[in-house]
Amino acid sequence: MIKKPTARSQKPVARIRNAFLHVATGYKLPATSSPGMTLVETLVAVSILTVAIVAPMTLTMQSLSAAYYARDQVIASNLAQEAIESVRAVRDANILILALGVSDTCIADVGSPPMHLMCGIPIDEPFTIDARTDPPDIERCSGECAKLKTDNNLYGHDNAWTIETPFRRTVHAEYVSGGTDEIRVTVTVTRENAVRDAPPVVLHENLYRWVPDGSDD
Repeated sequence: MIKKPTARSQKPVARIRNAFLHVATGYKLPATSSPGMTLVETLVAVSILTVAIVAPMTLTMQSLSAAYYARDQVIASNLAQEAIESVRAVRDANILILALGVSDTCIADVGSPPMHLMCGIPIDEPFTIDARTDPPDIERCSGECAKLKTDNNLYGHDNAWTIETPFRRTVHAEYVSGGTDEIRVTVTVTRENAVRDAPPVVLHENLYRWVPDGSDD
């Protein structure tokens, strides 16, 4: 006949651990203790370790996302300011032409007088401007303005460049108060496929005709 093992013979590990604990600390585990407690302790330790690892990793990912967001917003702001300064450069170049008395037949838009300070700047139409050229290259947008491209150094609309950026810059100019002495330039820069939702960067600037150009004669 095969003898059925007793509870004492089934739990040698628990007896040894209980005896060692009693000798070392004077504390004896309750009789209900079992090797199953080791599994519970392991699960608790794994849970604590998981929290300790996941929390810093989450914080790191959020920090990287915030850094990319800030970088893209700075780039967008610089691109918007660049467009404003480029339109200003066109206006200033026209001033020099008028000051030197150079004859020109440029007409910026229908109904505009020849050779005025806003010559070359489309009015009431979205357009792009490339600050890399002299004078800045201005093109009306047929529908949505094209995205800016880059050569990993500068931004522009060079067709030879193959790297397309996620930034789209749209420039719009309109006369203020129904006259031709002042225009309001609005530049809007948006970013597609952003890591975080970001509002468009919008800049406004008013440019004035502050020298006579003879257009009212």
